[in-house]
Amino acid sequence: MILQTEIPLKKQIHNQIGYDSKLLLLGSCFSENIGDKLSYYKFQSNQNPFGILFHPKAIENLILNSINEKEYSDNDVFNHNERWHSFDTHSVLSTTKKSDLINSLNDSVKKTLKEIKQATHIVITLGTAWVYRFIESDSVVVNCHKVPQKKFLKEILPVNEIIESLEGICSLVKSINSNITIIFTVSPVRHIKDGFVENKRSKSHLITAIHEVVEPRKKVYYFPSYELMMDELRDYRFYKEDMIHPNKTAINYIWEKFVITWVKESALQTMKKVEEIQKGMTHRPFNPNSEAHLKFLEKLVQKKETLLQEFPFMRF
Repeated sequence: MILQTEIPLKKQIHNQIGYDSKLLLLGSCFSENIGDKLSYYKFQSNQNPFGILFHPKAIENLILNSINEKEYSDNDVFNHNERWHSFDTHSVLSTTKKSDLINSLNDSVKKTLKEIKQATHIVITLGTAWVYRFIESDSVVVNCHKVPQKKFLKEILPVNEIIESLEGICSLVKSINSNITIIFTVSPVRHIKDGFVENKRSKSHLITAIHEVVEPRKKVYYFPSYELMMDELRDYRFYKEDMIHPNKTAINYIWEKFVITWVKESALQTMKKVEEIQKGMTHRPFNPNSEAHLKFLEKLVQKKETLLQEFPFMRF
């Protein structure tokens, strides 16, 4: 008896991810779920220098500003609720001191530019097509920072505008890194605050637009994170208590599918070795001073040293 519909996924033949790859992950909170997995297994990866970015315009703006080496100044930040913010970033960068925020923004620009230039792969996860336009400047913001909603207009990006934005992202990235592989995906997190119908409409716009841009011959791909959640994990037991975000089991499941599709066979054995070390480091013995535990720690150090000889960039 078959109790699940399974999405057929093929192993990528070209442009696979290995321990020699350098990855940059941008986008919604689900990109951080995958980014955390890559970090756990000690791949060379970085994620969201400007914090979580939910919609394509935000990602396009970040990449454009980074490539143009924008220098942020007093005119780009504002004070609200005793903290300094920028409409170009997530609130994770917000600070109590204006100078700290400006310095952080400029550092993030430099960091993002460097990472785009060095990356072999960029994974972009889109969360929503709904955006907020700040009436005063007539510009789409990354985050409203709890500024009163009456100061914004809520809009849904039409498919053609999302296509233009995604094409802009691809062109910008490839203008400074022609060999980079771009992987688009759609976040399985449901934006229920927008409304159930509105969330479906939003995801549909994103998926339709992405598939107009995907072209493997140009190293632009799609990974079905959203479809895996919706069609293979069709049960609320795969959600957190909020019934909106995928739980640990779902994240692990989608990660395993990502590994099957994108990660080189030669990297799998290294991943097992890294996992052994990671689990060993969290082990809590009954007797920390026992001979058995001391030998265990000695073997753990040896395993680290062996891996570091082959992969000196790893940090445990």
